Amino acid sequence: MSQHANLLIRDVQLIDGTGSAPYRGDLAVRGERIVALGDLHDWSADSCIEGHGRCLSPGFIDVHTHDDSNVIRMPQMLPKLTQGITTVIVGNCGISASPVRLPGPDVPDPMNLLGRLEDFRYPSFAAYAEAVGAAQPSVNVAALVGHTALRANFMERFDRPASAEEIQQMRSALRQALADGAIGMSSGLAYMNARHAPAAEMHALVEEVGAAGGIYTTHLRDEFAGLLDAMEEAVATARHGQAPLVISHLKCAGVGNWGTAPLALEKLEWAARQHSCHCDCYPYTAGSSTLDLGQVTDDFEIFITWSDPHPQMARQTLQAIAASWGVSLLDAARRLQPAGAVYHNMAEDDMRRILQHPLSMVGSDGLPNDPHPHPRLWGAFPRVIGHFCRDQGLFSLPEAIHKMTGLSARNFGLADRGELRVGAFADLTLFDFAEVRDRATFADPIAAAQGIELVLVNGAVAYRQGQLEARAGRLLKRSTQSPQS
Repeated sequence: MSQHANLLIRDVQLIDGTGSAPYRGDLAVRGERIVALGDLHDWSADSCIEGHGRCLSPGFIDVHTHDDSNVIRMPQMLPKLTQGITTVIVGNCGISASPVRLPGPDVPDPMNLLGRLEDFRYPSFAAYAEAVGAAQPSVNVAALVGHTALRANFMERFDRPASAEEIQQMRSALRQALADGAIGMSSGLAYMNARHAPAAEMHALVEEVGAAGGIYTTHLRDEFAGLLDAMEEAVATARHGQAPLVISHLKCAGVGNWGTAPLALEKLEWAARQHSCHCDCYPYTAGSSTLDLGQVTDDFEIFITWSDPHPQMARQTLQAIAASWGVSLLDAARRLQPAGAVYHNMAEDDMRRILQHPLSMVGSDGLPNDPHPHPRLWGAFPRVIGHFCRDQGLFSLPEAIHKMTGLSARNFGLADRGELRVGAFADLTLFDFAEVRDRATFADPIAAAQGIELVLVNGAVAYRQGQLEARAGRLLKRSTQSPQS
């Protein structure tokens, strides 16, 4: 007797997200879940999609995003859906939209990357979860609580360590957010508003994360000359709190630091032998954030993407702006602040080594509120598949997909996500391996990828041949303890 499904995707190369070799077959979806894989010629379905030998993988998981408010304000999530992304991890680099009570009127840097004052209206994680549910974005959302966001709730100024009382207040707010479904905590210790937090402050907070079975992610205190020491600090903090660690956008920044990737990866491997430790990486040699005076140099190009006091100076290099004003780079940067910048501060070989490493996952680190964003916002995942896997041969296709799906789901505790298997949620991406490519560039960064043909989220077709369909994403709350190695 034949079986019946809501949807059958026939004749595809099934890449299951585990790193295993692809195999040709069909996949059946009933409701939100995968119910069968393999030779399903005797199955019937309400709807059938012919794959014509294209690749079908789990939907991609973007482990490093700043989409906190955008999943609510712009729930179509086109920059992500068009890449084949079905889940975003928000709340990275110590900044999150909740739980936040800002005294106003200014949003502290770098929390201004997430939006304006009116975007911080979620005093509790429960309020944020309710807002995500009401917006019903096109992609799933899992959320970290930002350390800088916690500081903003309870500290009137940031140029000092938190007091014992403030730490207790932060612990209480974090504990409640974790109980309400946050998956862990992030920090951004390189930023001005967090860099005065000592080890004792971080240890106290990560204790809460570990006790709740959450994950700790960190934008390291130093990605330049002090990279290796900063990695040791992060590992010590995570081990103290007994929380798995993810080092955000691991990089060797600054000309004097180029060539350090082998040492950084050796340190990562050393840490992983003692404790669950991974990193994420974006496939570009430029970073992007707010304009930081500490990174101003003439060693590499700094491109200004926005400036509140001088919006007319955007889309020029800092060097050109300084020359036109007849001032130093540092004085020009001071005048432009608050502002955004793209920093071309990495070496290609370092980035390739980190991206290729088995402990590395893929995260876009895209900034959706930047008016001239880094192209990673629209192109990171197709760039991994098309440029680095297919064209450069940096890794096999199963390895590339594993870095974007199964490895990410396992590390972030996303149950039944990131794999093609019976019982898993039907978050799926169908793509043409020969045609996949990123079209977003530094000059023209807002451009949908090529070759992503179909995206399903929780069993519903969300994107097909360039057109949006159902919005079926949801908040993924922490339900199981993250793995320890």
